[in-house]
Amino acid sequence: MTVLSSIDEVAALIGTAPPLDRPLLIGIAGSPGAGKSTIAEQLVARLDDCALVPMDGFHLPQATLRELGMRERMGAPDTFDVAGFVRCLAAVRTMEGTEPVLAPAFDRESEEPVPGAILIEPGVRTVLVEGNYLLYDGLGWGEVASLLDVTFFVDVDHETRVARLVERHTRFGKSHEAAVAWALGPDESNALAIEETAVRADHTIALG
Repeated sequence: MTVLSSIDEVAALIGTAPPLDRPLLIGIAGSPGAGKSTIAEQLVARLDDCALVPMDGFHLPQATLRELGMRERMGAPDTFDVAGFVRCLAAVRTMEGTEPVLAPAFDRESEEPVPGAILIEPGVRTVLVEGNYLLYDGLGWGEVASLLDVTFFVDVDHETRVARLVERHTRFGKSHEAAVAWALGPDESNALAIEETAVRADHTIALG
């Protein structure tokens, strides 16, 4: 497994992939707060003809989570529309002609998915897919990895990751106490399961 220590190294490695007659799907996995979104956005700026599909867009809506009694577990593997995520990635792999693929985004302020907010145009060379459970193999998630061509796992130290989560949760409306409780509660529980999937990645990103 290759360990990459800069965004430029990651972009260069992706750039060595041979051209395909379909988009190249790149998976960027990691625990909550690892920096996946930031890394993905930096890669989009460096790569030509690149689109981004965040897994967070496939969160179940708040009303559904409450109905199922899952609101306090939001972010766990079973609180996403896994089947919809798989269908979206499969559609990207097989896209042809002039029809784009639509994917949902995620509004962090409302914590709601935004259907159809992302347009993936035919002819795009690379599609970055970022999210926690790309390498998870339970609850239907195992199909995701089979649709990705190259996968990366973002490795970051625990203290940095938790600090980022607390800052993010407070920025989007939680009190400091509630942010710490969520970061060390649901987020940490999910992180333990996600970190076990690191061995399935093709490469590791460790920015330090």
